[in-house]
Amino acid sequence: MFKKVLVAEDIDSINIAVIQAMNHLKVAHIDHVKYCDDALLKIKKALNSGEPYDLFITDLSFEPDHREVILTSGDEAISHIRSLQPELKIIVYSIEDKGFKIKTLLEKYKVNAYVQKGRNSITQLNEAILQLSQSNEVYLSPTVKHVLRDKSTREIDDFDVELIKQLSIGVTQDALEQRFKELGITPNSKSAIEKRLSKLKDHFRANNTVHLIAIAKDMGIA
Repeated sequence: MFKKVLVAEDIDSINIAVIQAMNHLKVAHIDHVKYCDDALLKIKKALNSGEPYDLFITDLSFEPDHREVILTSGDEAISHIRSLQPELKIIVYSIEDKGFKIKTLLEKYKVNAYVQKGRNSITQLNEAILQLSQSNEVYLSPTVKHVLRDKSTREIDDFDVELIKQLSIGVTQDALEQRFKELGITPNSKSAIEKRLSKLKDHFRANNTVHLIAIAKDMGIA
């Protein structure tokens, strides 16, 4: 079983439930924070002291308040923490159900488990903790497995994401060629961009670019 665990969660009732679950599993040392900045600081401090955490459990969304923060989401915290401690096991415990976001966390940031909050989620969190303490096999709650079966999520790559992102922040289609050259993204010719945009519209059955962006945002892509 894990000996030292850090939990990042800003909702008290959920925090209490997660900590109770780990107490039931006899986790020896449990720390919790309500801000992603604090999570990163604790990870750094633990590494520097030679007593690193062996499990990090985090939500993805954190409600903004009076405090100014650098890291505003669990995604950002995971990105920074992965670079500091690549071998750390990470469980995402979130209500987020957007397929592309989950896929990115699993493939890009190598999270070890994704448990969706809801009915039976504490039981599933227990299962995830137990499984990760015994093996390196990725744990996914049943609802997440269902979401990831969606072909539209699996067939989108980083180029598509960047294309939709640039359109969503107001870069015009005519300006995309120059923008992609500035970012060092290839292919960046006008014809290649137009072909990929047309393919995306067909793929998502979008009537136009605005409709495409709306669909992508709903899926968590943009």
